[in-house]
Amino acid sequence: MKSPLLWLGAALVAVQALAALSAPWLAPFDPNAQDILARLARPGLRHLLGTDNFGRDTLSRALFGYRTLFAVSAASVAIALTIGGGIGVWAAWRGGWFDRVAMRAMDVLFAFPVILLAIGVIAVLGPGAVGTAIAIGVVYTPIFARTLRAPTLLLKNTDYVAAARAIGATDRRIIRLHLLPNLAPVILVQTSLLLSTAILVEASLSFLGLGTQPPTASLGRMLSESRSFLTFSPWPAVFSGAAILLAALGFNLLGDGLQDRLDPRLRSRG
Repeated sequence: MKSPLLWLGAALVAVQALAALSAPWLAPFDPNAQDILARLARPGLRHLLGTDNFGRDTLSRALFGYRTLFAVSAASVAIALTIGGGIGVWAAWRGGWFDRVAMRAMDVLFAFPVILLAIGVIAVLGPGAVGTAIAIGVVYTPIFARTLRAPTLLLKNTDYVAAARAIGATDRRIIRLHLLPNLAPVILVQTSLLLSTAILVEASLSFLGLGTQPPTASLGRMLSESRSFLTFSPWPAVFSGAAILLAALGFNLLGDGLQDRLDPRLRSRG
């Protein structure tokens, strides 16, 4: 209990992830089923969070929207970690021309605004969940490359790495057995923090109509579709926006808590 942020973030993430995984059983209605007679209904016993302009149950769509949000965000961060992290670690390990070329390429990607670069990638790949995941992965690739390159430069000159080289260990073995375990705290913290921002980027792209396409439920699209009916029924916008907020907040608190616990300087100071 010495890390309340860590436990609070972990609890939020766990509850929402469980709700997303259990959506087919928890959702009271089909997320795409329309009830014209119950359009823009207030929260009540039948529809706990009300309905949207097509009479679709807001709670059911929010639960399935969580599935889409988490799936796209997790896939995008996994892509960025695999490609960007691999480039950063290998560039620091090899050095020389590969390091210079790789980091200059990352600088080029850094120069683009996040949303603008994501929109450009989606323009090439086409809108949809897969294109959105790849677009966000491309956006976050230089972040992982830069984040993992710096500690790798320090670790490659340590005594245990020199000892592993002396006994004839290959580069891949040293990276796999000696560098990556020591980079795990950095990877965990950065992954948690980027998941929170990936959720916001995915919701933003879906809000603009470039992310997940109908009929798949999406929290960003729910927010976009409900903005025209805020005067008559604000409930779909309120609940979809709150779901996005809680999802991003959970991973943000989790990342901050992990950083407090895994950073030896902060841990010793506490």
